This record gives sequence, structure tokens and C-alpha cells, in this order.
Amino acid sequence: MSSLHADHYADRMVQVETVLEQNERIAEATFRLRVAAPQIASTAVPGQFVMIRLAGVNAPLIGRALAIYDVVADDQGNPRWIDLIYLKKGVFTTACADSPIGTKVSLWGPLGNGFTPRPCDRLIMAVGGIGQTPMLLLGREAAGTQSFGRPNGWASDVELIYGARRESLLAGVPDFQAAGFDVRLCTDDGSAGQRGLVPDVLADRLDQLAGKQSVCVVTCGPEIMMEKVAEVCRLRQIDCQVSMETPMACGIGICFSCVAKVRQADGQWDYKRTCVEGPIFDAEKIVW
Repeated sequence: MSSLHADHYADRMVQVETVLEQNERIAEATFRLRVAAPQIASTAVPGQFVMIRLAGVNAPLIGRALAIYDVVADDQGNPRWIDLIYLKKGVFTTACADSPIGTKVSLWGPLGNGFTPRPCDRLIMAVGGIGQTPMLLLGREAAGTQSFGRPNGWASDVELIYGARRESLLAGVPDFQAAGFDVRLCTDDGSAGQRGLVPDVLADRLDQLAGKQSVCVVTCGPEIMMEKVAEVCRLRQIDCQVSMETPMACGIGICFSCVAKVRQADGQWDYKRTCVEGPIFDAEKIVW
């Protein structure tokens, strides 16, 4: 894990008042929205997030943290829009899903530290649930097809292992396929891809690749899944970064509601705020 530095703090963020330009259902209870936010789109790196709330609405009062899923450029090639994916589940996401195009929203970002580029032969993105959301941009950067003002093209191959309870919950798969990634699906009920869990599919892939390619793994999704992915990687001495999904209230490090236990150099652990010292951590540093 890189040491904390000023780039992770909220003094780099901007606040944007904008409107929903797209807000469409892309899977069961899963929606993709698009907003114009060029100040954020032009500075974000893979793994960062924004806080978003419906403007002029007091319930919920606080914003919701959502990973930046995609950055879309205008006709001149300038980053202008950001796409966010959310699961319709709580008060905010239900209200957002019911909001028409043109609804005013407030968002602030980019926030968090983002993934650290780590050159390898194959980048494997192991995700479950809604955990695919920070991965599209990272995969493109690794493949060298999109640049974010830092090294790109640092992986020869990019692979997505994406699991969900059933096929209808898989969201955005065509985007990853269109990006040219090797996409492997798994579901609890076998309705798409192979029947099984992400950590088990990952373990099989790592064993197949052992001695053939250098591999780095990144993971995001339910905490129990990430813990098992981290264990799979630890046993095989594979570098793994995790994107923590700890609930956040402020997103700027003030409220300390999003802390995670992180192991220090002396072997002891301390609480770290996932909004400013994360959300990306080395998997081996997390005390699950």
C-alpha cells in the first residue's frame, strides 16, 4: 500500500451541480447513470469514487459513494461525462432509480487513492455483486487503450472473473467484452457461465497460469468474497489489491464512519479511513 499523501485528501476534489443525462436499468435492480462533470472526468484515475446526492432533497441528507465506472469524452476527445452504476436497494438508490432525465444532482470528487499500476503479464479482476464498477477503467488502462495521466499498457492481458447469484444480476458484461478483456462468468445457480464462486474460479485460474505468466489480482465485492480472494492470493504469493466497500457518510475523512482495520509495518493494526486512505489497499494489509 502506498503511503498516504496529499493527493488522497479532499482538497483535490471539486463539487459539481449537474443533471442526470442518462439513467437506465442495465440488469436486475441495477442502473447506470451519466452526468456531465468534466472537472472530475479529466482528473479521475481508476478506483476513485464520487459522492452523489439528489439536489434539494433532505432524505437522504448525506451523499452516497459510487465508484467511477466510465469516463466518456466529447467529440473533441476531451473527458466530459462520468458514468456511475448503482444497485436499487436503499433510500437514495430507490429515489435515484425513480428520477427522470434532467433531475438535478450534486456530486463531489474525485475521491480516494485509486489503484496502483503494477506491471504484470496478466491482470485478473475478480469481482462479485456490484464490484465490477471500479474495474472497467482499470482494465482499459492496464491494456493501454485509455490513459489517465499516469503509466498505462502495463499488463499484456486483462481478465475479468465476475460472479453473481444469478444471470439477471450480472451488469455491464458487454462493456468488458467490448474492451477486449477475457471475461469469465460464474453464478451461484449456474444460470450463466460456470456454477461456482469467484474465489474458487480464481484459484483454478491461478493454478492454470502458475509458472506461465506473472499475475496481479484486484478485487471488489462482498467482504466475505474479498477475504477469500485475498486468501487465495496469499497462499500463492500473488499480488492483490482490494477496493473496500465500507459504507461512507462524508467521503472526505471527517466523520470516521468508514474505517477499516489495516495492518501496520510493526505487525499491529490501526483504523484507516477508506475514503481518504483507501478505498484501495493491499489485500495482505487488511485485518478481515
